[in-house]
Amino acid sequence: MRRLSMMIAAVFLSVFPAIGYAQQSAAIRFPAGASNTQISGRISGRDEMLYTIGAEAGQTLSIRMNSANTAAYFNVFAPGSGPGDQALAIGSMTDPLNEWSGRLSASGNYTIQVYLYRNAARRGESAAFDLDVSVKGRRLARVEGDFADGLAGGPDFLQVSVVGDDTLNLRARPSAGAKILTRLVDGQNVRNMGCRMSEGGRWCHVGTIDSRFKGWASGAYLIEGSAPENKSQAPLHSRGPERVHFAAGTSGATLHGTLAPGDSRRYALNIRNGQDLVVEVRHRGNPISYQIFNPDQSFLLDQVSSDLPYRGQVWQTGDHVIEVINRTNGTVNYTVVFGVD
Repeated sequence: MRRLSMMIAAVFLSVFPAIGYAQQSAAIRFPAGASNTQISGRISGRDEMLYTIGAEAGQTLSIRMNSANTAAYFNVFAPGSGPGDQALAIGSMTDPLNEWSGRLSASGNYTIQVYLYRNAARRGESAAFDLDVSVKGRRLARVEGDFADGLAGGPDFLQVSVVGDDTLNLRARPSAGAKILTRLVDGQNVRNMGCRMSEGGRWCHVGTIDSRFKGWASGAYLIEGSAPENKSQAPLHSRGPERVHFAAGTSGATLHGTLAPGDSRRYALNIRNGQDLVVEVRHRGNPISYQIFNPDQSFLLDQVSSDLPYRGQVWQTGDHVIEVINRTNGTVNYTVVFGVD
């Protein structure tokens, strides 16, 4: 019995790294439209790398690791578990070694642990490695076994959480290469219509409070949000764009406005294909931002600082919408000048 216990302990220690390893972690994301990628890394001594990859029940996760050091291996853990828990796959026991493929029964973030065998780690050996990772196959019709990823259910509202002046792209599909419908600003609340895994990460189907835009945004930049307490808290552009009229015999107009922090206002001009549009936003204090949409809601001008005036020829006929946005911490008075030649 004692000999059997020693053998079991020896196997356990050879498969799992010793406690006290220095851990580094990173998320795996596939290029836009892709279902696989290759990652290169290096570990030394007691170091280990933990990679997370998002996938859904019904899909197949495949992993292959190549390393010149034969003491380097990987383990795979299901969502909600990690090193120290039971592994879904053990690279030192697969056939061939360090190659594994399996159909997933749960949705969430899977963890890939790359490490050196105990003896090699003690000797301070190093190992460069390449990981080939793919997630293929159809997802199930509904999310199964959602752990802490917020795929099924979740809050009714989500809030954008980005750094500084960054914005979050709202896209037509859950892909980093899909068409950008609009950009969401930090602190903006959106309606949650459900999240799925795509390209290795969580994407959420959301809609703006004013129902003007619906699309997909990266779940890495969304946290639990809240509904506006009353209608006055909804973005101003929920009231619809303000129609800009030119006085008889003129080709321009000047309008004035005030925006609270995080608020925006939209203006609509009917312009013909081939005409030149001029927009200039004047302000006091810190610059604000503006963007211009074509009649088909694509961008004529991506969001820019009000320090930069715009002049360019349009290529569509119909209402072009200019949105002025206050992303500062204070109320801003501004003037916007429009011209059409």
